[in-house]
Amino acid sequence: MEFHYSPAVQVTFFSLLLSAYSITMIGNIVIIFIISTNKHLHSPMYFFLINLSFLDILFTTSISPKFLTLLVNGNVIISYVGCMLQCYSFFFLGTTEILILAVMSFDRFMAICYPLRYMAVLTPRLCLYLALGSWACAFVDTLAPTVLVVQLSFCGSNRINHFFCDVDQLLKLSCTDTRFLNLLNFMVSALIVFGSLILIIVSYIYIIIAILKIPSSGGRWKSFATCSSHLVVVFIFYVGTVFMSLRSIKGSFVDFNKLAVMLSTIITPLLNPFIYTLRNNQVKRALRGLWNFGDKYCILRTGPGNNC
Repeated sequence: MEFHYSPAVQVTFFSLLLSAYSITMIGNIVIIFIISTNKHLHSPMYFFLINLSFLDILFTTSISPKFLTLLVNGNVIISYVGCMLQCYSFFFLGTTEILILAVMSFDRFMAICYPLRYMAVLTPRLCLYLALGSWACAFVDTLAPTVLVVQLSFCGSNRINHFFCDVDQLLKLSCTDTRFLNLLNFMVSALIVFGSLILIIVSYIYIIIAILKIPSSGGRWKSFATCSSHLVVVFIFYVGTVFMSLRSIKGSFVDFNKLAVMLSTIITPLLNPFIYTLRNNQVKRALRGLWNFGDKYCILRTGPGNNC
C-alpha cells in the first residue's frame, strides 16, 4: 500500500486520525450504552441507532488501525489474506450502513406519516427482521464479487496506490480480464447506493408533505426536528459513497477516491454521535442523567465536600 506525502503531512494525518478514531470509538460506545440502559430510549428509532453506532465502530476499525500503522512506521505491507479480508469487510460494512440508513428513513416515514400506527407496525420483531435483513443482504451482495476477486491471478506489481485494499486498485493489478468484474461491481454498487437513495428520497417526500399539512408552525418544526439528525447523516455519508460509485465512470481519480473513503469511513462515524446527541433532546437528557449519576456516586463514595 502507498501513501505518498511528506513526513510532516503524515505526522499531521496520524495525529488527526488517531484523535478521530479514539473519539469515534468512545462516542459510539457511549451511544450504545446509553440506549441499552435507558428504558425511555427503547423504541424502533434508537434500536436502529444502536445498529448504526455498532456499524460505525466496525466500519472505521476496518480501515483506521492499518492506516495508523502505515503513518507511524511506514509499514506498507499487508498479507494477501489480510488484504482480501479488509477489502470484503470495507464493502460489506459500507453496504450494511447504506441499508440501515434506508431502514431508518422508513422508521421516520412511519413516525411522521402514521404516528398512531407507528408502534403497532414497527414491532420489536419487525425491527429485528429489518436489521438482520440489512446485514444479511449486505453479506450476500458483497460475497459474489469478493469470491471473483479472490480467484483473480496477480502476476505483475503488488503495490496498491491507496491506504487500504481497494477493489478497484486490486483489479488494476490483475493480469486476468476484469471487465466483467468491473461491470458487476458497478451494477451492484449502483443498485445498493442509488436504490437505497431513491427509497430515502421517496420517504422524505411523503414526510415533507405530511409535515406541511400540520397546522401549527411549532408542530411542523418539532416533526422536522425528529428527522434532521438522520438527514444530516445521510447527506454526509452519501456524498462520499456516491462519488465512490461514480469513480469507475470518470476514471481513476485516486486522490479524490482517498478523500471519499476518508469521508465515509472516518469523518461520518466521528460525527454521528455528535449529530444524534446535539440534536436529540432524549439522548441529551440520558447523557445528563448518566453524568448526574456519576456525580451522585462520587459523593456517596467519598462523602460531601471531598474530591473524587
